Amino acid sequence: MKKIVVIGGGTGTVAVLSGLKKYSDLELSIIVSMTDDGGSNAVVRDQFGLLPLSDVRKSIIALAETDNQLLRGLFTYRFAKGDGLSGHTLGNLMMVALSDICGSEVEAIKKLSELFRVKGKVIPVTLENTELVAEYDNGQCIRGEHLIDEPELDPGRILKLSLSKSVQANAQAIAAIKEADIIIAGPGDLYTSTLANIIISGISETIQQSAAKFIFVNNVMTKKGQTDGLQASDIVTEITRYAGRRPDVVVLHQGDFPPVILAKYQARGEEPVKDNLDDSLYTVVRQDVASSIEIHEDAGDTLVRSLIRHDPEKLGNLLYAFMNTEYGI
Repeated sequence: MKKIVVIGGGTGTVAVLSGLKKYSDLELSIIVSMTDDGGSNAVVRDQFGLLPLSDVRKSIIALAETDNQLLRGLFTYRFAKGDGLSGHTLGNLMMVALSDICGSEVEAIKKLSELFRVKGKVIPVTLENTELVAEYDNGQCIRGEHLIDEPELDPGRILKLSLSKSVQANAQAIAAIKEADIIIAGPGDLYTSTLANIIISGISETIQQSAAKFIFVNNVMTKKGQTDGLQASDIVTEITRYAGRRPDVVVLHQGDFPPVILAKYQARGEEPVKDNLDDSLYTVVRQDVASSIEIHEDAGDTLVRSLIRHDPEKLGNLLYAFMNTEYGI
């Protein structure tokens, strides 16, 4: 039984989890970022004093083995109207209620994992409250995940990502990394999803000390305000800088996209991540791992979402085959 730890949050991580959960010889753990303050997470943090729940919710659904489609539908339902309800998912509200009933978010996650028969562990990266802080090459400083993720104006290139206050990693997250055979980082927004986990005190140090193979799944598209103008090697360099360890393997999508999708991304100032990876520095796996289906936003969703994402089956099959054959992990 191989122990796999996935580090991230958001829809990119969902693709990895959904693709790997079908393999019975893998023991999966997902370390989820806890700095999201956009959308309904702002209410959860400000009014209930809880850590953000959206990425936890997504991870639970991604790893769920329940075939109860009504339950899954209820958990993912997003309100499109209603004063105070619009934009919230029922799943987030259920977690708020369970946190109150059970006495903690950790217990709420445990109970929901049992309810959905989650295959694996969903682990918050920290149990303490903090905010992301980004410093840019024009001297500007932005505080808060949502404002970094969706800046009002182009602030330039991020030079440094840090925290508003130092917090300690969740002991369960540290233990999972120590026990891992394979660590997978990404895909996901570079600074606000992937690195938001790695900069938590104790995470990078444990990655450096780990004997596990370190796999990084690069994004399909650049992200406005985060990776504008960056090529694949630049993104890997950032992962290496913050993790303190170069990935052993880098996965990069190779393939074309529908012109209509490319035009939409171009209008947003985004483009496919360019491949300039040096095969002598790490093992590079180039393959078509993107979905051909355009993602449409849920009614009531106010956040900017990706239009094209990694295909769970393609990515899961590639990672599993690579772990067990070509790379000999």
